[in-house]
Amino acid sequence: MNKKANRQNRILPLFTLHLFAVFMLMASDPIPAPKQKKPLALTGGTIYTVSGPVIPNGTVVFDKGIITAVGTNVTIPADAERIDISGKSVYPGLIDSYSTMGLKEIGSVRGTLDHSEAGDMNSNARAEVAVHPESKLIPVARSGGITITGTTPVGGLIAGTSAAILMDGWTWEEMTLKAPLGLTVNWPTMIYTASPFSRQTKEEWMKDRDARLKALNDAFAAARAYVIAKRAEQSKGIPRHDTDLRWEALIPVLERKIPVWVNANELTQIQAAITWAEKENVRLIIVGGRDAWRITNQLKAKNIPVIVTDVLSSPSRRWEEYDLVYSLPGKLKEAGILFCISGDTDPSNARNLNHHAATAAAFGLSKEDALKAVTLDAARVLGIDSLVGSIEPGKQATVLVVSGDILELSSTVEQVYIQGKTVDMRNMHKRLYDKYTEKYRQLKETE
Repeated sequence: MNKKANRQNRILPLFTLHLFAVFMLMASDPIPAPKQKKPLALTGGTIYTVSGPVIPNGTVVFDKGIITAVGTNVTIPADAERIDISGKSVYPGLIDSYSTMGLKEIGSVRGTLDHSEAGDMNSNARAEVAVHPESKLIPVARSGGITITGTTPVGGLIAGTSAAILMDGWTWEEMTLKAPLGLTVNWPTMIYTASPFSRQTKEEWMKDRDARLKALNDAFAAARAYVIAKRAEQSKGIPRHDTDLRWEALIPVLERKIPVWVNANELTQIQAAITWAEKENVRLIIVGGRDAWRITNQLKAKNIPVIVTDVLSSPSRRWEEYDLVYSLPGKLKEAGILFCISGDTDPSNARNLNHHAATAAAFGLSKEDALKAVTLDAARVLGIDSLVGSIEPGKQATVLVVSGDILELSSTVEQVYIQGKTVDMRNMHKRLYDKYTEKYRQLKETE
């Protein structure tokens, strides 16, 4: 009896500590913000409208989630909450246009990964329904100024459809700004590269590549046949055809309502994708686009936008200049191509989006265009520019208050507003910073 009682005495304190730890973790988690209840005015800051001039000592007013006034001489409603942000800057919320945010948490834990479906044909996979609102990476991204992500599945040949996801909300329905944005296709590599680590011969590789291209063509042919068959059901004597969600998902693509996002970096990949898109008569957006600068005339003539991913990376080939990727946005801008900048597709690095834009600004792109590439131009590429991307009346009040220049790495995002909601700025990184700051404060006291 005594042994049993001693064992219980040991277990109960541990159990109590565990409950306390869980409670503290939950208590420190950021809470999704309630809808805006009354007008709010940010006064005295420098306003970077992006769509217009910079406004020093300006005011931004928003009500019910919509910007109602911007300028130096605006009427502030009598019942508005006034926040003095003198010495600070106001920017539109940053848009990470190509990401797995909400679909991927811990790379080494399979149960936290929902960004890649089994099989090659997953056109019916919808990114928005798989988004995990409780992701610990969302608050971290917000602290980096990210307010919207172009969340997309990435697995297979046809990965599925992407969605514009707000970085605050209780459910995926509440967080979805617009869906679908586009259909993601991972274009096969077109050039064989000999390698001692490759398990395929060149002939085997070519056979596999051709099979994947045929599968892509067959999928679109099947979708077109499906559309014809379903429309024919309205005629007398035509039997009903079973609904196939794979082909249903392709109908907006075939009708040119949404584009195909093709992951293609190498020159022959991009050219093959352009030829295929023309043949299929679908809208095209190139994602990645490392070699896009080599065919800017073709991209410009066909009005094909580019989502430049991971500017902070090395060139693909040994003989290329070290700054090839850094300077890619500047070259696309010079050629008159609509583009935007996305960060690393891994959501754990989304907070560094402004670093990618800042690097492009240091290698040929103006600071104004670098800012546009992660705000208004990103919204244009995603097809959400009527809602967000700039600070102007009528658009959603998705804005940032920043201690300085958003492209300066020393600046801090002090407050985020998403659709007028005052977002909780706590996150895992800040919690750990406070924890270990206290650790070393205590150690210093004992010295």
